[in-house]
Amino acid sequence: MSFRRNAGLLALGLAVAMPLTLLSSTALAQAAAEVTAVPEETAATAVVLSADTGPAQPGDAERGAAKAAVCAACHGMDGNAADPQYPKLAGQHERYTARMLELFKSAERQNPIMLGFAAPLSKQDMRDLGAYYAGKAALNGVADESVIASGPNSGQKFYEVGERLYRGGDVARGIPACAACHGPTGKGNPGPSYPHLAGQHAQYTATQLTAFRDGLVWGTENNANAVMSGVAARLTDEEIQSLASYIEGLHAAGSGALPMAEGTSAAH
Repeated sequence: MSFRRNAGLLALGLAVAMPLTLLSSTALAQAAAEVTAVPEETAATAVVLSADTGPAQPGDAERGAAKAAVCAACHGMDGNAADPQYPKLAGQHERYTARMLELFKSAERQNPIMLGFAAPLSKQDMRDLGAYYAGKAALNGVADESVIASGPNSGQKFYEVGERLYRGGDVARGIPACAACHGPTGKGNPGPSYPHLAGQHAQYTATQLTAFRDGLVWGTENNANAVMSGVAARLTDEEIQSLASYIEGLHAAGSGALPMAEGTSAAH
């Protein structure tokens, strides 16, 4: 091999090796560089956004009207349910309606249908709905005045059995008068939140009274209200049905009761 060829190969080797040497030096320099991390800021505390953070304000009927659209299918546009299995909400006190919705939402009052409707509502929504229905007038119903044919109340008009209990109770059996809490005309009391009853469908009232008699209590622990289970415990089936009929026809004189059907009577 000639000196010239050897010199050429040596030059080629240096040309190839030089970039590798430079690359290695650069990599080493980078590896030796110090990197200082920027300290992370303290993580923010997670807060669930909700309209329930604080007490609800008095309800707004105008806002409630928009929210009540979904309720109309069962309870009627103005809160006067056409189907007697669903309660009339018209005329009901704002706080009472809100309390019932809270119980449905927490499942302390069991009703699968109402649980679904109440679940997305805030406390303010409930007060707004209550205000809307409180401003509506409950339509008066009629009470059954057919004569009882047999039994301990034979000869009395059907509604009269319930009327006697509603107005005076039965001291001997420890049954208080319904009027003591719900008022002589069934308007209830918004202070302690005793519900408005006048004009309520007899079918709905009878169903609730029967459940109370069987021990139903709405609410749990400190939120429980066992008053009605105690009151209804001593009622007979006939008394429950008669009370429900009397309440459906209950109204203040001159409040515009519905025309009476044959065999029925307005319960003033």
